[in-house]
Order: sequence, then structure tokens, then C-alpha cells
Amino acid sequence: MIFTGYADFWFRNMPLVERPARFVALGIRHLDVWAWRSKGVVLMDELAAACREAGCTINSTFDDAGGSLTDAADLPLCLDAWAESLERAQQWGVAHLFMFSEQVEPFSDSSHPHIQGWVKRPSRDEPLQKRYANLLDAAARVMELVEKTPIVVWFEALNTFHLHGGITVSTHELAADVVRRIAHPQLRMAFDCYHQQRTAGNLIQGLRDYYGLYDSVHIGDVPTRGEPGSGEINFHAIARALHELGFDGKIGLEFYPTSDEASALARVRALFEPDPRRPTC
Repeated sequence: MIFTGYADFWFRNMPLVERPARFVALGIRHLDVWAWRSKGVVLMDELAAACREAGCTINSTFDDAGGSLTDAADLPLCLDAWAESLERAQQWGVAHLFMFSEQVEPFSDSSHPHIQGWVKRPSRDEPLQKRYANLLDAAARVMELVEKTPIVVWFEALNTFHLHGGITVSTHELAADVVRRIAHPQLRMAFDCYHQQRTAGNLIQGLRDYYGLYDSVHIGDVPTRGEPGSGEINFHAIARALHELGFDGKIGLEFYPTSDEASALARVRALFEPDPRRPTC
């Protein structure tokens, strides 16, 4: 397993470009970065340079103004945005780009950092079946652009608890269905424990049912999106299930440490690095 650190969630008391060196000091060399377009090209250029200097890479990012795949009127915007994201990702050395069913407008209340925002208002009201058909068509079109690059796309289900306005793909069942229907080798799932627990739960069965479709598991706890052990999810059982499945992908540290980052990481390592099937003293 490889731990990937979320630059927007950790070391929040310092400038973004200073955070890569802090991650590397903890032994984390793959960083995930939210919302590249909101940050701007200049800051992303600086962050990519800081990563190179520190000896780490940007593992993933996403475009927060790329349109909604479920809205046919957004298709030109989606394709243009994805073309730019793919170009930028290669420029910055990014390995993965996230795909969501809708564009999410950021939530700016710093007192509630785990709340993300509103789904972009659709151009017209359409039934779920039509939105889903739009999504499948648009995702297939995007993957035609992706296959000209080495980028791998992670399709992620987002929760309906704090994403207001209606998100079409809110469960891993639907995310898996999209990945299976598109059936493209560069389209994979990201299994996010925080989002799935908020929407539907059933985490371990989901890990088993969709094994082979995902190569990234995110481990924010519920309700505050703190590190494992800070909330209600049984992450010892999650770690045990992943070991039993033979999971050898990435563990995304997409959480807000409740104390200092080193202590939070130690809690994660204690769960996921030993084989949890072995008894402990």
C-alpha cells in the first residue's frame, strides 16, 4: 500500500507550497491536490516545482469548474475543461484526475471544512434515467481524450449529506456501474469511505463487491472527516478486509488531522501497515 497525502487537508497553518516538504519529512511522497482551477495555474506551477524540489509528486487533482457530465448542455464545457486538465496534468506530472457526475461549487465556510458545497444547477430538469444516459455518453467522450495520454481517471461517488442540490452518482454501486459500462482501462474507481458512509454505509461489502475496480481507498472518518479512530467507522475491520482481499493500491489520507499530523499518520500506520489478521498484544 502507498499512502497519499491531501495537501489541502494537512499542514493548513502554512502556505500550500511549503507543505510538500512537510509531507516528505513524514515519509509521504505522493500528494493529492483539490481543485486545480480555483488555485490557478501560477500556484499549481509553484506547487509542482515545490514537489520536485522536495522529492515528491502530485498524485491527483480535479477541475472544479469542468461542468456536469449529467447535463448535455455542459458537454462542450466538459470536453474543453478535460482537454485542458489533461494537458496541465502532464505538465505538472500528475498521475490521476478525478471524475464526478456533477460539478461541485466550493463551500467557503472555514468553520465547517468538511462541508463541500452545492452541486451546479442543471440547465434543465430531467429524469434520473436521462441524466444517467448523459453521464455515460459524456464520460465515454472524455475517455477518448484521456486515452491519448498516460493519465488514469478515478471516478468517485460523492455523498448527499453535505453536497446540496442533488448529486447523481452518490453511491459506490453507481460509480462501479459507470466504470463497468464505460469499460476503459484508464477509468477506475476511487472508493471513499467517508462519502460512502455518509450516503449508504455497507463499506466492507462494497470493498468486496467492487474489488478490482478501485485502486484508491480514502479513509476519512465520520462525522468530522478526521483520521481513522476519530469517528464511527471501524477502520480496523476496513484494514482487515483490504488485507484479506490482497489490496495493493493507494490509501488516500483525505482527512483533517484532529491533533498533529505525525500523530494522525501514526494511527493510520498502526492500522494499515501490519497485517490486521494477526493478533496484537
